Parts: sequence; structure tokens; C-alpha cells
Amino acid sequence: MPIQKLYAQLSCTDMEASAAWYEQLFGRSQDIDPMDGLKEWHHGDGAGFQLVSNLEGAGHGSMTLILSDLPGEHARLVKAGLEVGEIVTGDFASFAQLSDPDGNTVVLAEPKAED
Repeated sequence: MPIQKLYAQLSCTDMEASAAWYEQLFGRSQDIDPMDGLKEWHHGDGAGFQLVSNLEGAGHGSMTLILSDLPGEHARLVKAGLEVGEIVTGDFASFAQLSDPDGNTVVLAEPKAED
């Protein structure tokens, strides 16, 4: 199965409030609104994020974003007013968690540099 692009998708109950939250998370507005109840952010050639209006599915999802500068992004998000957990260092990566307005979990992770 040759995959050309991968999208993470999370559901929300209030598109306007959630889109504003994800604009803070990603540091920019969505790239497209392909249809009613769907907003997309494109991240490079191989990844993207879809925010979907879905009352039943909201609050039950999670996604992990792999970053190259977790401390810098953590500081930016705190400054933007998002409630981000403390950075925790594990054996293979450092990570921090936050929740969107519906309670979906977003994990920010930075793998440890290989020696």
C-alpha cells in the first residue's frame, strides 16, 4: 500500500471555537474549507489535519504531532494562551499534552537525538 499523504482527523461540536483553537495550535488559519463541516490544514507534502463537525465523535480522539523544537513550540503555545502540560522526558522522546475544546488529546513529541 503506497501511501501518498496521511491526514489526522478529529471531531468537534463547535466548528468556530475549535477552528480558532487549532489556528492557535498551528499558528495559522486553515488552508481550505472543502465542504460544510470540514476544515483542513496542510503540513508539507505528506501530512495534514482535518477538523470535522461530528457531535458524537467529539472528545474521543487523539493525535500526536512530531516536532523538531518542542521547547520552542511549548513556549509559543503557552504565550498564545493554550493550556499545555509540562514537558516530560522519556527514554525515546520528550512530550507534552493538551486538550482541544472538546477534550480530544493532542500530544506534542520530539524524539531524542540519536548519538
